[in-house]
Amino acid sequence: MLNRLMRETWTKVMTPIASLFLKLGISPDVVTVVGTLGVCVGALAFFPRGQFLLGTMVVVLFIFGDNVDGVMARMSGREGSWGAFLDSTLDRVGDASIFGALVLYFAGPGPDYNLLTAGLALACLILGMVVSYAKARAEGLGMTANVGIAERADRLFAVLAATALVGLGVSVVLLTVVLALLAVASLITVLQRMLTVRRQALAAGTQPS
Repeated sequence: MLNRLMRETWTKVMTPIASLFLKLGISPDVVTVVGTLGVCVGALAFFPRGQFLLGTMVVVLFIFGDNVDGVMARMSGREGSWGAFLDSTLDRVGDASIFGALVLYFAGPGPDYNLLTAGLALACLILGMVVSYAKARAEGLGMTANVGIAERADRLFAVLAATALVGLGVSVVLLTVVLALLAVASLITVLQRMLTVRRQALAAGTQPS
């Protein structure tokens, strides 16, 4: 749901920035790579040290920047399979850095050591990858899997809102609960996509093995 809302809103917000970058000769691919590096640095440099507010601010800044590349590609007529592939692939890297950094913090020797929270963050990391893979694999087979209650934008908004609140002094329990809900929602999304593809395969006369 957030994907659709953000796409419309951020296209309007990011258009002036995209126009400026293009005038400066910056390519959409460069913005994609820099945005991913920024997300990784923001998450892995701050979250494992318990600096959740600062880490979230850096991550959010570069996630906003990551939305510029698509606007730039459309404005410059450079939309294509390579840009889509690069953006999608590096999105997975950025997502993994966020949840992986939380695993490092809660599985580490710090004051908030908690294997349950670490395990939930790991579950979100794994299931988030499967959610994305299910859609990509379906499209590779000529089908669609654009369903689910926990798309990428939803997952990122929830986990980053929770980390920011923890950074402001809210109990870590909040983050644990959010991670648990995200893990369940991601699992449901995987099942929804699997069932959607199965229905399409049956309708096309392909017997699922």
